[in-house]
Parts: sequence; C-alpha cells; structure tokens
Amino acid sequence: MKVWVSDPEGVDLLGPLPDGVTVEVYDGDGAYPSDPAEVEFWTPPFLSGPEATRHLARMTGLRVIQLPTAGAEIWVDKVPERVTLCDARGAHTSATAEWVVAAILSHVRCFPRFVRAQDRRKWDYTATDTLDGKRVLIVGAGSIGEATAARLAPFGARVTSVARRPRPGVHGVQELPDLLGEADIVVLLVPLTDQTRGMVDADFLRRMPDGALLVNAARGAVVDTAALTAELASGRLAAALDVTDPEPLPPNHPLWTMPNVFITPHIGGSVPGGVRRIYTLVREQLHRYLAGEELINVVRDGY
Repeated sequence: MKVWVSDPEGVDLLGPLPDGVTVEVYDGDGAYPSDPAEVEFWTPPFLSGPEATRHLARMTGLRVIQLPTAGAEIWVDKVPERVTLCDARGAHTSATAEWVVAAILSHVRCFPRFVRAQDRRKWDYTATDTLDGKRVLIVGAGSIGEATAARLAPFGARVTSVARRPRPGVHGVQELPDLLGEADIVVLLVPLTDQTRGMVDADFLRRMPDGALLVNAARGAVVDTAALTAELASGRLAAALDVTDPEPLPPNHPLWTMPNVFITPHIGGSVPGGVRRIYTLVREQLHRYLAGEELINVVRDGY
C-alpha cells in the first residue's frame, strides 16, 4: 500500500507503520515520486488551490484523501465516489478561535487606530470600548465555534450560536435573520458550501445594528465582497477579516484603506505546531484505514 504526504516532517510524525506500507513525499509540484495510480491514501499540501485536484485523474487507486485543512470546498465536487474525503476538523480549532478573540479585542480596544497613530508618531488618546457585555453571534457552531464561545465567556461576552440545524443551546440557521439585529459582533465560522456561498449579502449586513462588527474567519466567498465594501464605506459597520474574496485581496481594493476594516492574510491557523497537529490526525486516520475501521471527519454535503 502506498501513502503520499506533502511534508517531509510528516513521514516521521506518522511513526511506525505495518510492513508493506510505503510513505512518499509529494508536495504537489514537479515530477511524481512514483506512479500516482498506486497511491491509496493521500494528504495534499496545506496551501492547495483548485489546481491540486488535477492529480486525481491519475490517482486511479486512491481511496482516502485526508485534508490538512478544515475547509474542503475545492475538493467536494472533484473527488470520485470511490474516494472518502476527510477534513482536518479539530487540528486548527485552538489557533483559529484564538485569532477570532484577538481580532475582536483589537477592535473593541481600538488597536488598529492606535497602530495607525503610531505610524504617524501621534499620541492619539481616546477612551475605548470593552468586550464585557457585548452580544456575540457565532454563525457556525462546530468545533471552532464552540472553542471561540468558550474563550469569549471569561470576558463577559454574551454568546449566541447558530448552526445548520438547531440543538440544545444552538439556534438553527432559519433563525439567523432575526438574531442579526441583536448582535454587536457577528463571527463567521461556516465552511464554504453551495448553501453558505454569498450568505452574507446586502440584506444580511442591513440587519446588523449600527456600529456592529463582522468577523470573518471562515472563507472569503461566504461574504458578498461588493455588498460588504459598500456597507463598510458608509461607516455604519466595521469588519475584521482573515479571509477575503478574492484572495489575496488586490492592492488597489478599497477595503485596504478603510479605517473601520482590519485585515490579516489568512493566518488564523498558521501557528507553531501546525504540522504536528495535522499529522497526528493523519496518523490516526491511516491506522483506522489499515484496520478497516470507520474514518472520522468524513466530509458529507460539503461539511
């Protein structure tokens, strides 16, 4: 049996494997290390774009794709039925939740304003807001949403969560339009699917209260960029964005220069130890596959 991983460090992190299992490194570019038709289990590169799916046509023996990312949108419609697609749910939970909290705190304490003032060497004193008592609406109540809620609680924030389907303590997505009007901060943590693409449109934004903050740690295409740009240009809302559409954001895009927008270059999950966390999951999945056991994090209906 042949396994392809994208990171040389991943070979050691997989640990001892049964006889007959061969692990090779392929980073997605250049010549294949061997015949791709013989690969059964594949972990593509972390920064894979849509072009990575071109390899599937030659990987006729493939049975499992274990993604290193929580998002699976570029693979969902490309993977043959014989292949089980699994995402990396849980591997980036802590880091992404930490980014969300940091982005919210930076906004309420006016850090972007003070950084701009520092660049001008200006002592720009002003009283700031506080996270205590803020109403936070988390759209996407998966592992990252739950971790974010847990990290916000000690600050005194009041958290409401929304998921595809209601469950105890979590509202269903059909309630979202009514909930938006009650939120000081809206956090997007949904995967990109046919149902979520462009869900944050002009009507969604219109329902948010004056002065509210939109935080996008999901995927850029969850938001209608034109609608967001227009709303932010009015000054009515603010945004903290780790993802954009398009991505990277073009240098001449108006979002760059708006004082009510804070942008980071898709670094929510990019922290030390990421490779180790990914390959801890890959190792578990590979052993499950070899033992004929049910895999975890299987992507169904884009989730």
